[in-house]
Amino acid sequence: MAKEGTCRQHASFRPAFQASRDRPSVPMSTIGRPHRLLCTDAVWVLRDWPAMTDVSVLNREMFTEAEAARLLRVAQSTLHYWLEGGERRGKIYKPIIRVEPTGTRTVTWAEFVEAALLREYRRTHNVPMAELRACIDLVRGQYGVPYPLADRRPFVGGRELLLEAQELSGLDPDYCLVATVRGQLILTPPSESFFQRVAWEGDLAAGWRPHDDPHSPVLMAPDVRFGKPAIKGVSTGVLWEHEAAGEDVDEIAEAFDLSPNEVRWAIAYETSLRAA
Repeated sequence: MAKEGTCRQHASFRPAFQASRDRPSVPMSTIGRPHRLLCTDAVWVLRDWPAMTDVSVLNREMFTEAEAARLLRVAQSTLHYWLEGGERRGKIYKPIIRVEPTGTRTVTWAEFVEAALLREYRRTHNVPMAELRACIDLVRGQYGVPYPLADRRPFVGGRELLLEAQELSGLDPDYCLVATVRGQLILTPPSESFFQRVAWEGDLAAGWRPHDDPHSPVLMAPDVRFGKPAIKGVSTGVLWEHEAAGEDVDEIAEAFDLSPNEVRWAIAYETSLRAA
């Protein structure tokens, strides 16, 4: 059975945890090129992943650091630490999201998406995130992409690789992305919450749902309203301003070709964002 305190036995799943069979470690010689681990007739083999065809949207600068922090509902100092690293208690920490500090105060779409994942863990555990750096570095190297957590593959077909990265980095169970339950690899609650919030287009993160209510139609997408929260291309902020000015919900809906319910969703989201 896996040892207590490893990512094979996530704290949230201990009552239902079942031992899983041993899996080989990812050979360190393969770090730096994209691959995946497959099982064929009980033999684990490495196969190359196809290269991502269009990642330009991931590198697009979308928000100021302050604006991204507001939309993510985290302190700007926390987001800056994730992006740029820094000194805490006399120790220098590397960035968690970026490979190296850039000195910029702008946030790309991929950086925003990865910060949205870290946000899930920050909200759940409210503890420092620096120990995730080693795990993310391994996953980054294994997939050969700068932003592996803005990629769908690790969360679907690459869970074995996530497990290996967690174990090689000695990641604390509270930060695990995947866990073994009754012999099956599943996403942990923060990881699953993030995965469901992302609108995937192929393997790319093409959108993110900022509203905590899973039924909300509010969506952020880099090609719509410059990434600002919107419903069917209409800014939620604009809808909120019309309602705040005293306009009737039905009138707003008719003016913007939306349903009254969609307008109410926009107002509910903006109200919660402004109250945060």
